[in-house]
Amino acid sequence: MKLVLIGIQGAGKSTQGNLLSKQLDIPYLSTGHIFREIAKEKTSLGRYVKELMSAGSLIPDEKVIEIVNSYISKPGYSKGYILDGFPRTTQQAKKFKNHVDKVVHIHIPDKEALWRLAYRNEERDDDTIDAIKKRIEIFKKHTHPVLEYYKKQKKLISIDGMHSIEEVNQEILKSLGKQIVKDEVRAWEPKENTI
Repeated sequence: MKLVLIGIQGAGKSTQGNLLSKQLDIPYLSTGHIFREIAKEKTSLGRYVKELMSAGSLIPDEKVIEIVNSYISKPGYSKGYILDGFPRTTQQAKKFKNHVDKVVHIHIPDKEALWRLAYRNEERDDDTIDAIKKRIEIFKKHTHPVLEYYKKQKKLISIDGMHSIEEVNQEILKSLGKQIVKDEVRAWEPKENTI
């Protein structure tokens, strides 16, 4: 299964991505994590990525596609994967070579995202309030067309991210035709209503 998780920063994509990775036994890949690792490198690409991220700007499509495709071509991703943070633009979605089964959009209000990020434990260089606000605006401008793109392909699943981690996880699994029964992921079977 090849999944994409989409949502503004703070929506809970990494939490759900890690949970789903264990439940579905496929690797979770956060492009944000990849780029933060690259930004630490003392290379021209590292410095370039760090500057863009610190400013809250997007990394150009061609560079993102090149980096993601090289990661996904590794043997560990042949059974499937959960991608977080990609594609962010319709150009990335169209040029992404790998087939995507479902795109899960976890949506939360902007204020909730800012509140969650302000109280997040992990400190990051690119987590200034201004940078976060800029990323939310960029998300709305560039990523909403991506949602429409996948909606037309009937691959988009929309999930309310304001519920508990467990409830959000159950909704995602259900939308994928799965459910947890005694700590095991199984095919989802709707309960019959009896009168």
